Amino acid sequence: MYRVACVVGTRPEAIKMAPLILALREDARFAVTVLATGQHTDMLRQALAHFGITADVNLNIMRDRQTLDHITSAVLTGVGGFLDGSPQDMILVHGDTSTTFAAALAGFYRHIPVGHVEAGLRSRNMSLPFPEEANRVLTDRLASLFFAPTEGDAENLRREGVPGSAVRVTGNTVIDALFWTLRNLKGTPEALQDVPGTAPLILMTAHRRESWGEPLHRICGAAAELLRERPEIRFLIPLHKNPTVREAIRQDLGAFAGGASPRVIFTEPLDYPDFVSAMNRSLFILSDSGGIQEEASALRKPVLILRTLSERPDAVTQGTGVLVGTDPEKILREARRLLDDAEYRENFARRAGSPFGDGTASVKILETMARYLEDGTRWTA
Repeated sequence: MYRVACVVGTRPEAIKMAPLILALREDARFAVTVLATGQHTDMLRQALAHFGITADVNLNIMRDRQTLDHITSAVLTGVGGFLDGSPQDMILVHGDTSTTFAAALAGFYRHIPVGHVEAGLRSRNMSLPFPEEANRVLTDRLASLFFAPTEGDAENLRREGVPGSAVRVTGNTVIDALFWTLRNLKGTPEALQDVPGTAPLILMTAHRRESWGEPLHRICGAAAELLRERPEIRFLIPLHKNPTVREAIRQDLGAFAGGASPRVIFTEPLDYPDFVSAMNRSLFILSDSGGIQEEASALRKPVLILRTLSERPDAVTQGTGVLVGTDPEKILREARRLLDDAEYRENFARRAGSPFGDGTASVKILETMARYLEDGTRWTA
């Protein structure tokens, strides 16, 4: 039986790793430990609980207004201590967080193979997104197995010298999680109960570090202008836990949130099934999230991407995403067009598909891991 530690630190990691954890637990070849770093706390537990998963180990590293230095050093020390006391045959990390990089480094220091789920994504700008691009690149320098969502991501790895045999195109596990959730949705979320049935709903999320400060105020300014122009629309904004983000959004859009029929509905971070319902209910989405770009493509929902670069170019080339950055003029131009032009909206749905997978990524990852571990050697050619 192979001992595998699945390391998760944030809500998106938990959602995307959950289907793989479930698949590994159902396979008698693997003994799985779910190691939560606690880079997020309540949001992480909430996401895992949706899939019936509880962390076996929780490092509880989260601090108020925590710095990247704290996260990285605490995860490195905490995961390292766990691995020293409980040696593993492989550790799995996901995506591009500081937990991902630091946990991979802890495994590398101990000569434990690292499997990188969602490997190979690149913006080719170390500052966009920050620090995620650096985390992803560094993790891919430390990993032994690379699970790439798309052929383009796999090609990025090959160009960087990763042996082709160590790369598997699997699709993204977020599509596994999305399809699992769609099959299990129940009722209307409380957050949507105050939205009139005929009101165009815009779902908005914004939290990237590179958008803190003036860029975030520009995003909110565009949303405020849209609200002034269009009395019929509603915004649903789940607020990120980071106080820097929350305070800026409340400051700029709080005036629209009062009264018996608020134009802006602020919520705490939604449970994942409620968030999926919100995406489904929305006319379109404003977001700087990478995962939402993937989910929107599968749901056939237009997403205005609040970034100037995306490491997920398939969302743009496939036709579900439009890069608008934090430029109010671009945001307003595309938002007005989506509101006014039904044919334009429908073209998004017609063009959309799921370049990020068909919901079977976890099975492909599991089988690749099994072959790797059964061989007893690292694949180098």
